[in-house]
Amino acid sequence: MAERPVSTALQDVLTRMKQASERAGRTQSVRLVAVSKTKPVEALQEAYDAGQRVFGENYVQEMLDKAPALPSDVQWHFIGHLQSNKVKAVVENVPNLAMVETVDSTKLADKLNRAVEVAGRTQPLAVMVQVNTSGEESKFGVEPGECVALAKHIVQSCPKLRLAGLMTIGMPDYSSRPENFECLADCRMKVAAELGMVPEHLELSMGMSGDFEQAIEMGSTNIRVGSTIFGARDYSKTRAKSPSPPPPQQ
Repeated sequence: MAERPVSTALQDVLTRMKQASERAGRTQSVRLVAVSKTKPVEALQEAYDAGQRVFGENYVQEMLDKAPALPSDVQWHFIGHLQSNKVKAVVENVPNLAMVETVDSTKLADKLNRAVEVAGRTQPLAVMVQVNTSGEESKFGVEPGECVALAKHIVQSCPKLRLAGLMTIGMPDYSSRPENFECLADCRMKVAAELGMVPEHLELSMGMSGDFEQAIEMGSTNIRVGSTIFGARDYSKTRAKSPSPPPPQQ
């Protein structure tokens, strides 16, 4: 069976997002990050033509390849594990990099802060603290008990970064349990209390293709949806380069 057009699938996701917000009685808008890993620029352009402006990538090289091919008003979110040696390349070569959602160490935060300074960006780069809410060894992210310390480091020691919120990745079946979402919300409360912030001023990035409606109902402000919009992914090229398994599907 042929896959649906990207524009049709995108509209369906937007409708489901609206319905989830209505069920939860929420008035705060939710950002949709269209995750396009392994998909060609043509698919992204179709989503762009249908009104989508925020796109996410898991791999630095894919972002470096795709960003110049799309209009400059696209907002790019990096949502994969960012290696320190790739920081300079992505910050310098993607001027419309809007957010890095996966900061999981002070070392990475410091590298990003320095790269943004060297690149001469006029505005701080938005970042999120990635929290491993499931306790899985295969997942990146700080332990819940360490999120406050990392958040404080970003706010106090990284003037070129802006702490936008917290992020978590779902379970192996690409869906999160309610307690994972509750854990991230609890982390936000603790970070906000420590930093003297209003909790709602910190975003929660949780929810992917398999669970974004539940995530919205539980307070997510930023969802990362890929295969539901762009169709099943082809990992043959990425597997050829690396023996590691593909990352969780957004």
